[in-house]
Amino acid sequence: MPELPEIYNLAGQMDEALKGKTIREIQIRQEKCLNMPANEFSTLVVGKKIRQVTPKGKWIFMKLEPDGYFLLSLGMGGNLLYHRPGDNIPEKYQVALTFDDNSRLSIGFWWFGYAHAVKDLKEHKMTHKLGVSPVDPAFTLEKFYGMLEGKKGSVKTALLDQSFIAGIGNVYAQDILFNAKLHPDRKIPTLTEGERRALFEAIRHDLDEAIALGGIAPEKDLYGKPGRLTIDDFKAGYREGKPCPVCGTTIEKIKTGSTASYICPKCQR
Repeated sequence: MPELPEIYNLAGQMDEALKGKTIREIQIRQEKCLNMPANEFSTLVVGKKIRQVTPKGKWIFMKLEPDGYFLLSLGMGGNLLYHRPGDNIPEKYQVALTFDDNSRLSIGFWWFGYAHAVKDLKEHKMTHKLGVSPVDPAFTLEKFYGMLEGKKGSVKTALLDQSFIAGIGNVYAQDILFNAKLHPDRKIPTLTEGERRALFEAIRHDLDEAIALGGIAPEKDLYGKPGRLTIDDFKAGYREGKPCPVCGTTIEKIKTGSTASYICPKCQR
């Protein structure tokens, strides 16, 4: 499932490749991924020029001119691919856009995903409630301290809450917590100032590093190229039975709420 690093890179590539192009045609093979009937969707999108493409959390925002937004979420994963004029597109896709220069964008969801269109972002409940993006300049240490005030529950639950911080999922939460030396079940009110700072720094560092590597290897970019972050790059995540790189203790897989967590029982007491 793509998380913030993969979506961040896809949005950046889309902005570079699509900005200024006009959507000439849309093909819809699976209407259930839309937020409205296909004919209404087409009316909102076709003929509009792409002004800018930006990421927020696990969503991609395509700002259209003169008005409207095309919103994408790959859900549990998918193929979002750009095709130059004359290139063949995959046989399997749910939605495809054709632009005024005959280039195309194909959108294929592996399990579930969303292709939504709105005139005003306030109309879209799924993105309107998203929390701050941890790669946004507004996500400062002081801002993070304020967000934690009065917050209850476990630290991992907070990291996965998209209305709290947008973009972190179970993949990147693993090493964020390991690098912050925090057990996933630690309650937020018990965190010291030093631990809160360590958590903030781990969030910024791990996500920035993943973005620089193009995201995780199973996910692909706009041109079908896989990310360079592999399982061997994780310190604790998905390394059950392997030694902790810090203390040598065996990494364990435990149940935390509805998700699995990989921890060093010594470093993350």
